[in-house]
Amino acid sequence: MGDPYLYPDSEVMINLGDFHDEQELEEMEADYTTYRLSEMVFDDSVEQFDFEDLCTMHYHIFQDVYEWAGKPRIINIEKAEVVLGELSIEYSDCFDIANDAHQILKYMQSIDWKSEPFPNLVEKFSDCIAKLWKVHPFREGNTRTIITFVCMFIEAQGIYIASDLFKENASYMRDALVAANAIFHDLGDLRKREYLHRIIQDALERGREMKQDIIKKMEQEKVPATENNIHKVVLWNRKSMIEHTGEEIRDYLEKINLLSKLDEAIDDLENGRVQTIEEAWEDIDTI
Repeated sequence: MGDPYLYPDSEVMINLGDFHDEQELEEMEADYTTYRLSEMVFDDSVEQFDFEDLCTMHYHIFQDVYEWAGKPRIINIEKAEVVLGELSIEYSDCFDIANDAHQILKYMQSIDWKSEPFPNLVEKFSDCIAKLWKVHPFREGNTRTIITFVCMFIEAQGIYIASDLFKENASYMRDALVAANAIFHDLGDLRKREYLHRIIQDALERGREMKQDIIKKMEQEKVPATENNIHKVVLWNRKSMIEHTGEEIRDYLEKINLLSKLDEAIDDLENGRVQTIEEAWEDIDTI
């Protein structure tokens, strides 16, 4: 069976831009995926972190590039890896993708991540990333999707991670994932997991320092350092690409909390839970 994802007699993937040149496709893909990934900086829509959410995330990132974005691959794949002497990782069979991913995600959700000692956290999180990546659910775009997904997952547990470190060291990150999955039915277990553990540890340490810095600034301004408030500030800092002062954090949280109250008041009025504007504003006046 030929590869239905490729143009006939070509190694270029069929794409929505109808580019038959690999370099042009790479440029198009980079432009669109960078934009779509930037949209996800403020995205809190992922709740279950299940296989369906993983597919939805892949669709969001690659919707402008491939017609099959968000759909699991329908063929088995091999990719020659330089770090393995041109061998390929033994990715999940296309018929096992959903089940393999489900089992890994179920295990991830069973862990009380915040209770894990830091060395255990690094090891378990690294191993979960490696296993999920080995499934390789999609024909293309697995690394970007899975890294984005797992970073959002761990931060939903209240544990922050410097995800930019993976982008800045993309080649190292992919090679580390390859090395962590070098186990073969004929050659045995050749895995070297320490490379992946190292970059995950660095990213988690930076994330921990970032969170502690935000908490310190909040405490200085007498702002409640709740997980919800911390999360809002982390996302704000990332979108602004700067680290805000304690005073700026206080003013920002006051502003968005007021806007939230306004939205609630309007919703109450529109849905008949209150009858007058004055009633809708009663709670707001207490701020």
